[in-house]
Amino acid sequence: MDEKTEELRDIFVDVTDESTVTERQEDTPGSLARDESAAERVEAVVASMRERYDFDTDLPDAALADLVEGFYDGLGDAALAERAADSVDEDDADEGTSSDASDPETFDLSRRDVFRVRMDLHLVREADTDAPFALGDLRDRLTNDEPIAEIADALDVAESTVRRYHRVLETQAERRRVGDRFREEFDEILSDADLASLTEDVTRDGLDDATDGMENDLSF
Repeated sequence: MDEKTEELRDIFVDVTDESTVTERQEDTPGSLARDESAAERVEAVVASMRERYDFDTDLPDAALADLVEGFYDGLGDAALAERAADSVDEDDADEGTSSDASDPETFDLSRRDVFRVRMDLHLVREADTDAPFALGDLRDRLTNDEPIAEIADALDVAESTVRRYHRVLETQAERRRVGDRFREEFDEILSDADLASLTEDVTRDGLDDATDGMENDLSF
């Protein structure tokens, strides 16, 4: 090993932090070194949820997993609808198949469709609970089996509004019954993926800075 090669090796160890590299090589639960990609792990959680609950959508698990990642990226429902449609298009292209472009569950998702999908996946936003009435009042009326039409009249809102917040309440109840397990799994997977990406970026940028100006034809 020549002098410049040895110097580059030492720089690499200093930049990447040997202890951190060793930790990432361990195959432990929640480790960044999991064999499965983040997308595959998210898709596995989605599949588990589909087995447990009656989903309102026929979107494939891969498209739903992509929607979960979009949600965690901060996308709104309109952008999520476009992302889901693009995901289905890509899957069809990979499989050499074509779908009916008029199918609202695949290619023409509306914001309302995305809302339903989010509720299926327990992806509740803070704004979803910002109702024009007390959600506790709605919960009590629903518990008393009051008809939706009567509830809408009493609360002076449209029936669709009552149904929307009814679905939010149902989703929150589902989350409580499982201890919010699925959201916590999404949190862990995608936070791990973000951390791995950040670590790789820092390592790459650090090496680029450290080796700037050095010869590239080094032999190990």
